[in-house]
Amino acid sequence: MAQPPRQRPGAWVPLVLLLLAGPATCAASPADDGAGPGGRGPRGRARGDAGADEAVPRHDSSYGTFAGEFYDLRYLSEEGYPFPTAPPVDPFAKIKVDDCGKTKGCFRYGKPGCNAETCDYFLSYRMIGADVEFELSADTDGWVAVGFSSDKKMGGDDVMACVHDDNGRVRIQHFYNVGQWAKEIQRNPARDEEGVFENNRVTCRFKRPVNVPRDETIVDLHLSWYYLFAWGPAIQGSITRHDIDSPPTSERVVSIYKYEDIFMPSAAYQTFSSPFCLLLIVALTFYLLMGTP
Repeated sequence: MAQPPRQRPGAWVPLVLLLLAGPATCAASPADDGAGPGGRGPRGRARGDAGADEAVPRHDSSYGTFAGEFYDLRYLSEEGYPFPTAPPVDPFAKIKVDDCGKTKGCFRYGKPGCNAETCDYFLSYRMIGADVEFELSADTDGWVAVGFSSDKKMGGDDVMACVHDDNGRVRIQHFYNVGQWAKEIQRNPARDEEGVFENNRVTCRFKRPVNVPRDETIVDLHLSWYYLFAWGPAIQGSITRHDIDSPPTSERVVSIYKYEDIFMPSAAYQTFSSPFCLLLIVALTFYLLMGTP
């Protein structure tokens, strides 16, 4: 009877080795070298590539090491600062005086021909939707303000002031004149506020609504009012008495719907325009002419 052919002892060796190697192969992580398709490692680098191990950094498997490396990459700049540099703040846009009398109304007080950067006091206003935008500037390191009054006298007036504080900021505040004293009002109608202190000048820009609920301390700007112009020093962010004894005012009531460019000479440039000085000049001229043979 024929016996079946005998298996060679070495025929089982490859099969045994394959079974032993299978679990190790299946347990390999996709992040290990050679785990990717086509025999490629992490990020598709091929086995045996020259410098591949040096090009791809090794990471510790611990969470702490990963978090530290992530923080270094995301939050440390080349200079080593712990946080990114904040974006620059938009600078204060300069006040345009070329638009005065055209697209906005302006008041200038000071030297003839002065502008928003050289006048003793400057104010502009213009309508923007349901708001009025005001721009104020004065030659002071304290505060600059405009008051809305039913007459030309201080008392019972709605006042908006731009105040330079000890921290270098310019804040928009709301006041109500009680006689000769300005009382701060917490209800502030200002919005879109911005201000700057440069070259010993306080300059600001803000909006306030044309129509407001009836209130003794806030006026409706759709009505016409006398404008009171004032500026002066501040102590620790609090306003003090204005610089001049008789601050300028508008000659007539102002309508926000009418744009004019009005100039008012300061006291230094009013010398030869006063009636007394004109009379003196006429008398002196007459005396000289009569005394001449």
